[in-house]
Amino acid sequence: MSFLLRLIINAVALWVATQVVPGVNYTGSIGPFLVVALIFGLINATLRPITKLLTCPLILLTLGLFTFIVNGLMLWLTGTLATSLGLGFRVTGFWPAFLGALVVSI
Repeated sequence: MSFLLRLIINAVALWVATQVVPGVNYTGSIGPFLVVALIFGLINATLRPITKLLTCPLILLTLGLFTFIVNGLMLWLTGTLATSLGLGFRVTGFWPAFLGALVVSI
């Protein structure tokens, strides 16, 4: 049950980011959007801890602010994978990914 709840929460957070942040776009129905949320969850569960471990000195040096950069990169990677799979989710650059990650984390 918690997996389904996390998937829905990720989907809602990503949908809010598509509505608020210019440069984070989605065209399509809800089915492929749930796949995008699943991709985002898998990236956050696998690559994000590895990336945070490797960038630990930068995170410490910037007092944790580099974590926002890591979150933005994870959203950008999600957009790149979703675009290559033809799911209709697109992130046009780093700054929209950064702002979208801020919205999703809130």
